[in-house]
Amino acid sequence: MALPVVAIVGRPNVGKSTLFNKLIGERIAIVDDTPGVTRDRIFGQCEWRNRQISVIDTGGIEPYSDDIILKQMRRQAELAIEASDVIIFVTDLKSGIVATDEEVAAMLIKSGRPVVLCVNKCDTVGEPDPAFYEFYNLGLGEPIGVSSVHGHGTGDLLDAVFEYLPPESETEEQEDVIKVAVIGRPNAGKSSLINKITGENRCIVSNIAGTTRDSIDTDIENKHGRFRFTDTAGLRRKSKVDDIIEKYSIIRAKMAIERSDVCVIMIDAVTGVTEQDTKIAGLAHDSGKACIIAVNKWDAVEKDDKTMNEYKKKLETEFSFMSYAPFLFISAKTGQRIDRLFELIVTVVNNTSMRISTGVLNDLLADAVARVQPPTDKGRRLKIMYVTQASVKPPTFVFFVNNQELFHFSYQRYLENRIRDTFGMTGTPIHFIIRERDSEKK
Repeated sequence: MALPVVAIVGRPNVGKSTLFNKLIGERIAIVDDTPGVTRDRIFGQCEWRNRQISVIDTGGIEPYSDDIILKQMRRQAELAIEASDVIIFVTDLKSGIVATDEEVAAMLIKSGRPVVLCVNKCDTVGEPDPAFYEFYNLGLGEPIGVSSVHGHGTGDLLDAVFEYLPPESETEEQEDVIKVAVIGRPNAGKSSLINKITGENRCIVSNIAGTTRDSIDTDIENKHGRFRFTDTAGLRRKSKVDDIIEKYSIIRAKMAIERSDVCVIMIDAVTGVTEQDTKIAGLAHDSGKACIIAVNKWDAVEKDDKTMNEYKKKLETEFSFMSYAPFLFISAKTGQRIDRLFELIVTVVNNTSMRISTGVLNDLLADAVARVQPPTDKGRRLKIMYVTQASVKPPTFVFFVNNQELFHFSYQRYLENRIRDTFGMTGTPIHFIIRERDSEKK
């Protein structure tokens, strides 16, 4: 069964994300004094009284704003409320009750969900400020004073939440989840892809570049398996990034790459491949991640029977440093080839997790050496005693040789190609570690 869900809601800048980070014990949500930093729903987990709880951080609710981003933030919060078992309504002691608090409280009462009223920024210990008692006027029961910065009162808050959680039932064993990071330049269609896959407005979509700021996890289960897609902030050139919040977002995107099994690199088919696209792909490549290059907005490109092949040739040139990555032409808007994307994800994850026995590897090595003799230098020939696989994700092979300097890059590339030709390995980098025989004896 799924974990109980607790949504943290409230108007902008009352400390929801700070409280979220404090409850889950990690800095997942971006925190800044600027209102509207959190725009999408962000998920995390915390444990209280031996019970795992899924916690959702939401963007600030502005009930009557006409601003396009604020309207979508409000919709995101509404979706979180609909999906939750309990709601934590965060208010601000320092500013007291404002009209927006009353409107949000009315919305929460209408939802019919259990609500725990949290009065944040109670930073002093002892008797509460007299202003604390006015929060009873919201009609949501007894308020709980909390300092999300210092952690005061969070235990009382979780105790109150615990009382409303649904009865605990035995959790079903879950299969391994494939973690997919969707990365790319701003406005390449990353959020649109997540929304198309889930069939709901899971992520805010706008023509305004930089709409997504946090890395947002979405769990999906279909005939291909179980997946966790992470929508990341678009990565721009460093010279273009002046906003401190965007710098945090870039760090989040890089963290998403690190914890992923596979990276889907989104390219805008209309704009074409840019230098920034290759740099973003380089981040995934350098991290040793399995990769798929998804060319989005293919439906918007005027094409004939030669267009795709010509585009592939350009991609092969631009991404020559990661020739293992397959290309897929998709449309997040129409859903074109989305099913094929899932098939490719499963394939490349299987490839990056592949383990080959030492015996089979050394049979392949003997055949490769017989076909193409190892290089020589000043009468001394490279000898490869044996090879073994050290690890997976990515597949890493250790070669034991008589002289490391003789093992030229060109011969390494030859052996890599033989391994790929024999075992497939589409979509995954391969790492070689070279050890000399003498250093092995030591």
